[in-house]
Amino acid sequence: MKKSLLKVLFILALIPVLTFSGCVLKKDSDKTQLKLGLDASFPPMGFKDENNNITGFDIDVAQEVCNRLDMELVCVPIDWDTKETELNAGNIDCIWNGMSYSDERAASMNLSQPYMQNSMVLVVNEDSGYKSQADLKDKVVAVQNGSTAQEILNESDFVNTVKSTVELKDNPSAFVELENNTVDAVFVDVIVADYYITSQNKDFVVLKDGLAEEDYVIGFRKADEDLKKMIVDTLIKMKNDGKLAEISTKWFGKDITTIQ
Repeated sequence: MKKSLLKVLFILALIPVLTFSGCVLKKDSDKTQLKLGLDASFPPMGFKDENNNITGFDIDVAQEVCNRLDMELVCVPIDWDTKETELNAGNIDCIWNGMSYSDERAASMNLSQPYMQNSMVLVVNEDSGYKSQADLKDKVVAVQNGSTAQEILNESDFVNTVKSTVELKDNPSAFVELENNTVDAVFVDVIVADYYITSQNKDFVVLKDGLAEEDYVIGFRKADEDLKKMIVDTLIKMKNDGKLAEISTKWFGKDITTIQ
């Protein structure tokens, strides 16, 4: 073997394993892996923190589930617009990242029972003067591409009253546009909006009249009923023994989970 190749192999051996807050990016293990697909820009459910570590409520819950099942949690950031393709191709085992239930998703995936409720709301700048949906007539609204927020917005009567909608790759991008006044409002999950406003200390407000109520679920392949049951059963045990409430309180100040 050439000396140059030996040197390269020696350097590679010194590179540490990268981990993201319990989510392993790449690691050899004898444990069965759970490859969790997520949009890594969806705080507080699953996102990269200031150190580029993947963290969030869903990540903490998934890690506890994996600990109890003696599995290795592997986080796989994906393009949210192609999540079903990633799942069916076997690149991930589940989609677990504040994913809202929809009939279309139920047709293409094996969905868990809901574990949290969510509302879809409009967020505006505090000094905009907008107080209700009616004030946004002939205005511009941003929304994440490939999200149920986009589906709800496009199917609503409200969308016919606005000037236009802007589809962006993720919610942080939409909030940047709002802050720069290039859009008048962002249509987003209320859990995301509240967390973003509080954690980033932004001068945004949530309008009181939202468009829809939703439930967060976990998506599996149609054939993976056993995996879904194993994870849901573990979540129910966590609900009953108080662990789920503990994790929820850490992120939201109280237990807002709904799984029974």
